[in-house]
Amino acid sequence: MKNLGKILLIFLSPIYLLASVVATVDSTTVTRGESVTLNLNISGEDIKKPEIDTICGYDVLSTSSQTSITMINGDYKKSYTLSYKFLPLKSCEIQPIEVEIDSKKQKTKPINITVQKQVSNKNSEFVLLLKTDKTEVLVGESFNVDLIFKQKKGASAVDSKFKEPNFKGFWVKNRSDQVIYEDGDFNVIKITYTLSAQREGRLSILPASIAIAKRDSSSRDSWGMLIQDIKWKTYISNALDIDVKPLPNGVKYIGDFKISVDVDKTTINKNEPLNLTLNIFGDGNLEDIQSFKPSIDGVTVYDEKIVIKGNKLTQKMAFVSDNDFIIKPFVLKYFDIKTKKVKVIKTKEIKVKVAGTKVKENLVVKKDTTLNAKAKPNVVVKKGISNTIAIVIFIFGLLVGIGIMLLKPFKMDKNIKKKFDIKNEKLLLIKLLPFKDDVEVKNIIDTLESNIYSVKKKDIDKKILKQIIEKYKI
Repeated sequence: MKNLGKILLIFLSPIYLLASVVATVDSTTVTRGESVTLNLNISGEDIKKPEIDTICGYDVLSTSSQTSITMINGDYKKSYTLSYKFLPLKSCEIQPIEVEIDSKKQKTKPINITVQKQVSNKNSEFVLLLKTDKTEVLVGESFNVDLIFKQKKGASAVDSKFKEPNFKGFWVKNRSDQVIYEDGDFNVIKITYTLSAQREGRLSILPASIAIAKRDSSSRDSWGMLIQDIKWKTYISNALDIDVKPLPNGVKYIGDFKISVDVDKTTINKNEPLNLTLNIFGDGNLEDIQSFKPSIDGVTVYDEKIVIKGNKLTQKMAFVSDNDFIIKPFVLKYFDIKTKKVKVIKTKEIKVKVAGTKVKENLVVKKDTTLNAKAKPNVVVKKGISNTIAIVIFIFGLLVGIGIMLLKPFKMDKNIKKKFDIKNEKLLLIKLLPFKDDVEVKNIIDTLESNIYSVKKKDIDKKILKQIIEKYKI
């Protein structure tokens, strides 16, 4: 019996009881927007702290730890309290958490968290909500969403952290400045977002949130100093569901637009660029409009990326050619939001003259009607050299020509090369364009375009250029 008593004493000793983990929360029932703090109280000799990033499927907002030392039977023992703060948006269950203590794995018990709906009333100090002027729109159609934050007069806050709504699936075309005004007992801040839907279907605008820190209560530290406790509470807005319908007749754009085009000249020299600027003005889904770059036979066209500022879209292009050409009208087809009909707008055709271009004329052979059909023309006979001498002279000239070709090939090549000046960047660009699939050629083309059409100038690697010219026999 004595031995049995010793065994029981060992198993019931405080040292054994210290090897444990217990999970607790500061509250099991919260209002939506209030945070919950999970505490893990761990005791033991050798503890491996768990790595926890999410609780109940929600990200951990902050963590803290506290260490305490107690003396049991003359021995000092450590215990830890690990705290994890998270923000549950709906009721959930905190699953058991496994912790390894003294080489043994132990688990906590599950904890149920109840999240109650956040109710705004006249007595609420803070209110956050979303409002929209339309709940049903077409793809690309603009509509407004108002974010409204109300703070009751006299309510104070130590700090705040604001998180905008999630506009996934929408273009944010504009965000207004804050508008501040009074509404009864509240000071109000309003921000208006102008949006347009990117695709059809039922899309949701997820809630905005604002976390507000307030002084909760006072306590004293170990030195007797007064400490103000701070408590955070998150206020969450409502969500918005938007029904997005497809555009009719396969039209891609919607709004109210005007189109114009400007060119710096209509007569250019060979290999001289003609600069064109295309502008589209109006309200609509400018963000969806794609490049207007045309394809014209015998003309090299360079286009810049589309730039959108407010309700204006701009695209710049450059045209280079050796011959006259025509720039056909730029066309925009869209659904007019005012008339509810499909509308087509376009620019005028532009004819470009390239100076130095020779006009081909048809060769017309006219008969001399002054001669009488019966009359015989006068024939003048000149004495010439004999056929034998002519053949000898021809053969001699041919041999001399072949000899010159064989003896001085390098001199002739040199003279031919002089006709092509690599310092003429525009001409060089045109010569290289057929070989742009070559990476080295593409790099030189990019440099030439930058030098010709922008202010910045870059040096070209002459060694590589020489190799390319020899490679493609330019």
